[in-house]
Amino acid sequence: MLLCHEWALDLLMVMIRRLMAGIQYRNYARQIVLLILLTYSLTPLFAQRDLEPSGKVRAIVSGIVSYTTWPALAGLPRLCIFSSARYAGILNTAGESTPLPYIPVMVSDDREALNAQCNGLYFGTESPAFQHQLMKNYQPHALLLIAEQDPECLSDSAFCLYQCQDRVGFTVNLDALSRSGIRVNPDVLMLARNNKDG
Repeated sequence: MLLCHEWALDLLMVMIRRLMAGIQYRNYARQIVLLILLTYSLTPLFAQRDLEPSGKVRAIVSGIVSYTTWPALAGLPRLCIFSSARYAGILNTAGESTPLPYIPVMVSDDREALNAQCNGLYFGTESPAFQHQLMKNYQPHALLLIAEQDPECLSDSAFCLYQCQDRVGFTVNLDALSRSGIRVNPDVLMLARNNKDG
């Protein structure tokens, strides 16, 4: 990925040099507009280099969802995001260059979550008892559960996020995952293991 950024930076520098050389002989306005457009078009490449924790959370959640399969699901899964979640806002909006692999649905209580008929739930500060009861009310549907405030992953959530300073990772509750009715690519499970170890 770093090579991609270095290549883009080199390209930008070459273009700037050519544009600056051309300014002496050509139309100033056209050259300046082209330079501005080129600079803004490459900005997302450089912004991805050092993601803030919120960007890392969106990347992790998007990765988990995209490597998860539900039985008989056509189209994108619906992810209910509880408004109590610290990263609810960032999970509810698509990035500039990356669409979300799910349809975000903001909910504030269990009634809204049940009515939304989501394929996954992203919990914020909801208690393990609340999560368990909501999961029971959803049965027998296959359901992806992700907890934001359970770093030990002791609740019924299959995936649990944790944050330590600027580092964001996730753990997997294999018992909860086996009861969820969903299938997850084994590579995601290896990533969780690697996050935990290092």
